[in-house]
Formats: sequence, C-alpha cells, structure tokens
Amino acid sequence: MKVQSCLGVSLILLLFLCGFVASAEDGTQKCKLSPETKSERQVLDRLIPLLHKNFTAVKKDDKENYKYVFQLCGDAGGVPGAGVVQYDEQKKSQMIVGRYNSTKAIGGSDWVMLIYESGDKYKTHCNGGNRQATIMISCQTSTVADSLEVMLEDREGDDCYYLFEMDSSAVCPVNNSKLSAGSILLIVGFCLVSAYLIGGFLYQRLIVGAKGMDQIPHYAFWAEIGNLSADGCDFVCRSKPREEPNEYRGVASEPEEEPEERDDHLLPM
Repeated sequence: MKVQSCLGVSLILLLFLCGFVASAEDGTQKCKLSPETKSERQVLDRLIPLLHKNFTAVKKDDKENYKYVFQLCGDAGGVPGAGVVQYDEQKKSQMIVGRYNSTKAIGGSDWVMLIYESGDKYKTHCNGGNRQATIMISCQTSTVADSLEVMLEDREGDDCYYLFEMDSSAVCPVNNSKLSAGSILLIVGFCLVSAYLIGGFLYQRLIVGAKGMDQIPHYAFWAEIGNLSADGCDFVCRSKPREEPNEYRGVASEPEEEPEERDDHLLPM
C-alpha cells in the first residue's frame, strides 16, 4: 500500500510539472495574429506576466449592468475562445466581445494596445458587424497588473469597439544600463579602502586606545610611504642635480695706494 501511495503521489507531481512546463512553453502562442509578424509577437511576449489570469471590470448605470472579463491568450471566464466576455447581470446572458484567435498587438516604449476581433455580431448596431475589444495597457511600475476599467463602447458607424484600460509593470521599459568593468573596479576598491580605514580606526581607538594621529591604521607605515614617495618624485622629476648653495664671500677690497713721498724740495736748486 505504501509503495502504491508513493507511486500515485509521484505520478501526480509528474503530471503537474509536465502541465506547468507545457503552459510555460505555450506562452502567448494561443493568440493568433493575422498576419503573423515577429514585431507583433514580441509585443505580445511583453505581456507574459499577465497569462492565466482573469481581469474583471464592472459597468453599472440606470440602463445597463454589465460585467466584463478579460484574459490574455486564454479563455476569459472559462468561455472557450473568448478573450473578452460581457455578462449581462439583468438578463443573465453573455456575449463574446473579442476572440484571441483574431489578435492584433501594437506597442510603444511604455504601453501596449491589445485588440481582440471577431466578437459576436451586433443585432441592431454597427450594421450587424462583429464586436471588437481594445485593451490599452499602460506602464505602472508599482503593480504587475491593476484592475480593468471600461472606458467606452463605440456603437456608431461601422468600426465599433469596446475600449478598456489597465496598468501593468509588464509594459514598462527595461533598464539595460550596465556598469563598465572600470566602474566596478573603482566601486570595489572604494569599498575596500573605506572598510580598511573605518575598521582600522575603530580598532586603534577602541582596542588599542590610541589618540590623535595614531588612530589612523598603520600610521607609521603610511607616513614612511609618504616620505619615500616625495623623495622619489624629487629624484625623478628634477632635470638637474641639486647643488649646494655657494657660501657668501665678501669681495676683497684693493689696498689703498699710499701717497708717494715727494722730496723734490730737498734737492739743491
């Protein structure tokens, strides 16, 4: 019995994992684009965080009482093939507003417009054309997906549509800025130097009990390094060898000439 129980649990887990992997691989493939383009598929793939979730909006007034259910590339409200379903709370009826097998996707830097076409036909409006749902999804970084809101139903003319709005972080621009290798090295070096100085200062002050400049870790070593660096700079940067200044020597004064003694007056006339 224990072996059978273990096998049963293992089989259930295996089926669950297989189903999870299959659903993850499907992604937005259930949405059929016509025509299929790489750009529109990439826009749809931006909405992957919204998969397998029903989003509900309610519109109530004196004449109407409707509930709308939207799902990305899945059966909204459990209705097969429906991307958006309208429930009439008074008549207890439902209407498919748009189908995900007829999808269009338009995207900008911080928004995506999802269009479900081929909904149920109008009876008295829009010349009997098909309903169409347009879901405008705007960037909102604080939420994966906000509540759905009904903005309007355009039933004038031939191109009729329902407009919905919701916010989601899935359509926000991705920040691809990366630090260069030099910036990373500078940051790491700054952190290491800061940790060394702060840790060494605290050790010298609290453990060793140093005061003043001695609180600097390995102060004697860094002082010596400073002196050696100054000597090296002096040696390398000077273009001429240093000479001792000449001692000051006074200029020797010339001996004064003594006046010649004239003894001409002693000669006989």
